[in-house]
Amino acid sequence: MIYFRSLALGLTLSLTAALALAQGANVAFGSIKADPTLPVEVTADTLDVNQEDGSAEFKGNVLVGQGEMRLSAQRVLVIYDDNQSGIERLEATGGVVLVNGPDAAEADRADYTIDDGVIVMSGNVLLTQGANALSANQMTVNLTTGTAQMTGRVKTILNSDGN
Repeated sequence: MIYFRSLALGLTLSLTAALALAQGANVAFGSIKADPTLPVEVTADTLDVNQEDGSAEFKGNVLVGQGEMRLSAQRVLVIYDDNQSGIERLEATGGVVLVNGPDAAEADRADYTIDDGVIVMSGNVLLTQGANALSANQMTVNLTTGTAQMTGRVKTILNSDGN
């Protein structure tokens, strides 16, 4: 009888956690807080610069690095501020992967607002943290606080036996 009570309690807790995840989830992201004031380094197969609108388009095996944070994609559009003296934001598309410390996330698209230190990933988001994985429609990562919020049909698998 005690076994069934423990099982029922475990299932209730798992279902409660699962229902909370379905609404949205706040999670830690990255083992260290990132510094959005660090220089941004971009490498790619090609670069097209548009002087009229103040943008630069990197294509093919694009890798963006800023401190410990790494973002890769097939295409990254760099949009400069009005004075074209600094980067305002990055728009990454095509097989986007974001890595910060031991955590990694995949998505169809990522928009990084440099001054805010915020990356919004959307479309088939998959967050991997060690053996754990969460999926959602969107994930907003705050690099300065080292946190992320997942929204839109958040899903995870909860293991009750510690495996």
